[in-house]
Amino acid sequence: MTSPAHGADGMLEGLDPEQREVALAVRGPVCVLAGAGTGKTRAITHRIAYGVHSGVYKPQQVLAVTFTARAAGEMRTRLRELGVGGVQARTFHAAALRQLGYFFPRVIGGRPPELLEHKARMVADAAARLRITVDRTAVRDLAAEIEWSKVSLLTPESYVTAARAAGRGEPGGFPVETVSRLIQVYEETKTDRGQIDFEDVLLLMAGIIEAHPKVAEEVRGQYRHFVVDEYQDVSALQQRLLSQWLGTRKEICVVGDPSQTIYSFTGASPEHLMTFPHTYPDATVVRLVRDYRSTPQIVSLANRLLARRVKTSGPAPLDLRSQRESGPAPRLTVHDDDAAEAAAVAKQVSGLLDDGTRAREIAVLFRTNSQSEQMEQALADAGLPYVLRGGERFWQRKEVREAVMLIRGSARGGVDGGTLSEATRDVLSHCGWTPVAPTGVQAGGVRERWESLQALAALADDLAANRPEATLSDLVAELDERSSAQHAPAVEGVTLASLHAAKGLEWDAVFLIGLSEGLMPISFAENWDAVEEERRLFYVGITRAREFLHLSWSRSRNPGGRASRNPSRFLDGLLTGEGTPTSSGSPRAPKVREARPVPKRPPALCKICERALTTAVERKVGRCSVCPAGYDEETLQRLRDWRTAAAEACRLPAFVIFTDATLMAIAEAKPRDPGELSSLPGVGASKLQRWGDDVFAVLAGKSWETP
Repeated sequence: MTSPAHGADGMLEGLDPEQREVALAVRGPVCVLAGAGTGKTRAITHRIAYGVHSGVYKPQQVLAVTFTARAAGEMRTRLRELGVGGVQARTFHAAALRQLGYFFPRVIGGRPPELLEHKARMVADAAARLRITVDRTAVRDLAAEIEWSKVSLLTPESYVTAARAAGRGEPGGFPVETVSRLIQVYEETKTDRGQIDFEDVLLLMAGIIEAHPKVAEEVRGQYRHFVVDEYQDVSALQQRLLSQWLGTRKEICVVGDPSQTIYSFTGASPEHLMTFPHTYPDATVVRLVRDYRSTPQIVSLANRLLARRVKTSGPAPLDLRSQRESGPAPRLTVHDDDAAEAAAVAKQVSGLLDDGTRAREIAVLFRTNSQSEQMEQALADAGLPYVLRGGERFWQRKEVREAVMLIRGSARGGVDGGTLSEATRDVLSHCGWTPVAPTGVQAGGVRERWESLQALAALADDLAANRPEATLSDLVAELDERSSAQHAPAVEGVTLASLHAAKGLEWDAVFLIGLSEGLMPISFAENWDAVEEERRLFYVGITRAREFLHLSWSRSRNPGGRASRNPSRFLDGLLTGEGTPTSSGSPRAPKVREARPVPKRPPALCKICERALTTAVERKVGRCSVCPAGYDEETLQRLRDWRTAAAEACRLPAFVIFTDATLMAIAEAKPRDPGELSSLPGVGASKLQRWGDDVFAVLAGKSWETP
């Protein structure tokens, strides 16, 4: 922890010249153009800390706005480490919601309307009023379109023209005129029920400030200095609220990178960032281009990708300069199909783990969420732990809730277990934590539970390192703050995430999979603006990697399928066969290093009708979904009952023991000996040894013994 005793000058230690320039620019307006990995969070937190320690700022008068609760939590943590507490670091919505709760009763009366956390039900009800038939996908798309219209400050009447100009197509499969009527009915239905959505929170707060001078005076008196992170992603609605917060003042510092604009489809626009120097001609503009995250090889690849952009209007991208030592060259491989690609990535992940890379420092990134299925299966088959970003929230896990409750109770009881780290581990031991990680099936529930508890132990270690005098009560306060902000600690496991979900994160090793036309860029990117946003999304993916970067694509979706795919146009001229950047010049087809040659496999055929099998489940059971099953339901149910009991006894997810498809294959094949059982897909040597006897007992109609 940096002690306040160091004073303002201590806040400047360890900053490079550009970061130091940011920290010293405590008076606005300030615009920081910060490339990926250039230490922007470090620069702006030191700027706030310098302003506080030099007496320019009062912490309570600073509002730092971010776009995710995780980023806000990280900023608060860093500020505390710099000896600065009391600064409000929140998302736009969290800050506006807090203000609305305070001012609404005073200027309008009564409690604010109920917050509608999800639009789906309301959208479906509005469609029903219009007698429009919608399915779940259409509801999701229409809800997203309503959000886009509101953050773009459109009325139902102005929506039609704006949607056509923006090339929004037919959201949910409906003409824009129909969507316009739906937006109107959605708003009416919401009003009738006394509810507001998240966009209304911003609209209402901006309107209250604008209409009530005393509220404006109080808000602007409370917050005198503003910092806005990821400014390239602000929408028209967010900018309107920010302008109301500011009034005529100029005490604002914005931070962003136009090359990382990847949310235009939600209404985000880099225009506000790009025009900031024109809006504020006296603004201090600082460019952060020293990349401390990635090796020169990765940075060079990222720069080269942006340099090859087709649409060159707007500001030139920041030319990053790596500050790290040389590392391995990025690699590009091609595979026969998605399953082969996933298996190859899993094998390389295993190699990285064997070489000492931690699982939490490895990520597999993809363009669409549907691409995760093959990767999940490949990692599970290899017995490798993984975390699907966007899945169950850390703080909602049962073991985490139990552990936090016990830590809270111990803190209230004044339990003294020595240091904070020792006291925390003593409490966690009652939840099943052990000093040594469980061995065996590492993708299972036992390991996952241990990793959750270990993440809490590591959090206590971090707190103790920064505050040696910290107690369990301090840890409880830290846990409460992180839980409310959904700022989860790192959990051990390979991260699987979409490129959009990976924004703002980084790993030692990154695998970018599925880099074929139609996926990167996505097939519905039908104009140059959309294609260039896909290029920026690819750039974000590349710049998540610190040292190891592997790019890959596959020729077909399914094994034995027609090799109809082509590599992404973004790969043209980007890499040679060994992953070295090619020389500049006109784009050409990439020369890719082939994956280890694999003999062409004939397509798997249904054992009944001989139709080609296309899905993983069909291939496992050897039968297409149309043909009748070759097992009796009673046998399959007994196998499922056994699996459930075994999973509960071993505290493993059921799929780790055997997937449904494997159980169907077993029920259908009715293997008579270990050789026949091990030949079935999904039954490896370790599973045969661990579960084989039980399976034969179930097939014979006998009882089994759970471990």
